[in-house]
Amino acid sequence: MFFVFEKIVFGMAALRIISSTLEFTAALLMLRFNSVETAFKINALLAVVGPTVMITVTSLGLIGLAGKSAPQGLVPILLGIALILYGVNKL
Repeated sequence: MFFVFEKIVFGMAALRIISSTLEFTAALLMLRFNSVETAFKINALLAVVGPTVMITVTSLGLIGLAGKSAPQGLVPILLGIALILYGVNKL
């Protein structure tokens, strides 16, 4: 049995799977090295990956919604994304 996925949804899910694999691998590396300094460095690298994946997946979602929603319907979504990014930058 084959399932037909929408290309945008498949891309979003694939990026999240890749991201979770990186996170899991990083956790295993932290345990393997058993050093606070090394774990801190690995965590710093993950701090770059997380927001990048979020922005990419959100962008794919917006591309998918752009053809299906009226322009005035995208305004609240864009404002919500802007608020998320603003909040993340204030941390």
